[in-house]
Parts: sequence; C-alpha cells; structure tokens
Amino acid sequence: MTKWLVTGAGGMLGRRLVEVLGQRGIETTARARTELDVTDPAAVDAAVRGHRVVVNAAAWTDVDAAETDEPAATAVNGYGPRRLAAACARHDAYLLHVSTDYVFDGRRTEPYPEDAPTAPINAYGRGKLAGEQAVTELLPTRGYVVRTAWLYDTVGRNFVTTMLRLAAERDHVDVVADQYGQPTWARALAERLVELGAAALSRPAPAGIYHGTAAGETTWYGLARAVFTAAGLDPARVRPVPSSHFPRPAARPRLSTLAHHRWPHAGFRPLADWSTMVVDALARAPQHAT
Repeated sequence: MTKWLVTGAGGMLGRRLVEVLGQRGIETTARARTELDVTDPAAVDAAVRGHRVVVNAAAWTDVDAAETDEPAATAVNGYGPRRLAAACARHDAYLLHVSTDYVFDGRRTEPYPEDAPTAPINAYGRGKLAGEQAVTELLPTRGYVVRTAWLYDTVGRNFVTTMLRLAAERDHVDVVADQYGQPTWARALAERLVELGAAALSRPAPAGIYHGTAAGETTWYGLARAVFTAAGLDPARVRPVPSSHFPRPAARPRLSTLAHHRWPHAGFRPLADWSTMVVDALARAPQHAT
C-alpha cells in the first residue's frame, strides 16, 4: 500500500488532510511541528524515507511576525521545502507543497494565472516564494506547488470562527472591505490535495504550479456577511471599513484573486465558488464550534 506523509499535521490544513486520508483508507504518517522540524535535514530525510507521497502543510503562518524575524520565517517557509524536496528526490517520492497568494504583489486588476510573474511585498511572501522555487527546481517532474489563500475552517482560530465569536460578543463587527480574495475552506483544499496526489501517482497530473482556491471573489467584509448569513445572523451587523482602520506590520496584497487554468490539465474542475463553500462549511460545522 502507498504511504503518505503529512507535515504540519497539527495545523488547520494538516488536520483536515489527515482526516481526509483516513476516510479514504490511505496509510498516513502524520507529523506535527513538535514531531518534525522541517529545517533539520537528517530528520526530514528519515521522515520521508518509506513514503510515496509527501504533503507539506508545515509553515510559519504569522505574516506580521515574519516582518520582524524574516530569517526564522524563511527557514521554515523557504529552506524547509528545500529540505523536503531534496529528500523526496533521494527517495523517489512525490511532493505536494502548499504555498500562498502572497507571492504576488496584489496590484493586478485581474486574477493571477499560475505563470504570472511573482513579486512578494512582505517577508512572508518572500519566504514562501523561496519554498516554491526549491520544489520546482529539485523536483521538476514530481513536485507540485499548490497556492491557496484566505484559508479558514469551522474549528480552531481563523477568520470564520473569529467572526462567529465576535458575533456573540458585539452588536456590530468592523471588517476590511478593500482587499479582494477567495476564501477557501480547509476541508475542500485537503480533498483536492489528496485527489492531486492520487493523480500524480497515476501520472495524469503534470507537475508544477496549481491554484488551490475557491472560485469567485469577495472581500473580507463580504466573507463576514456570508458567515453571518449562513449562521442565521443579521449580516447588517457587519460594517465595512478600509484597511487603514487596522494597520498591520506587513503589507497585504490588495487583490489576491488567483486564476485556475491548470486544473483541467490534471483532470479536475476548479474548486467550488467561495459563497457555496461557506454555506457548506457552516452547515457541516459542529454547532459553529470555535
């Protein structure tokens, strides 16, 4: 039986990956951050050995903290994927590496295609781009980079659960309305990553870069209103504000919308529209748990 390795298995996406793989009866080794340091070459080599597919969900996800400690963030987001790619090359494994829309500057007025020039505007994006480049360089035929954006779930700490918590605490919630992107449910992305890994093994899916985001486009304000509506709350309680209302250390792309041109080449349709995804996620949530 083909064995899979999931790194970053304790995170939001990692937990969903392990869940989906288990439901599909795929033998899986799950390694959380405390169990595998992806910057340690010897540890990474030992972890990859014996596995046919590796899904790298390990990442430094604190975008603002990366501004003040870029070397530490890049060690995880840039050198970590390089270590994994090198180990996969030695052990004849496929690598699915999760990246981000933050490799782009956000200045386009149309969705970014997979081959659009990259130009990160913050430390987090620079580190993630280094990780992408390592995977495509070291694994030209067995490396898959899947960029995602605005990832959320119905459990743990993320934008959607924060909106539900604030809804219980406040009469109104102020949310940024001048950044555009594609809110993507972690469960939906996990399912697509597992499907892509299976397609890699059977070789109909070419290696390279894919965009693993929901279809459509909205703002954080639009997402918040959709969450309120899906939870049976009054969306008028959400008020739009500009990004300047919440100053942050790291610059954010104004437009994070990604195009999905490559999925048909792998035999798949793009993921569902973001609005449909939110409704499905909230409908399947355990009492809107936070």
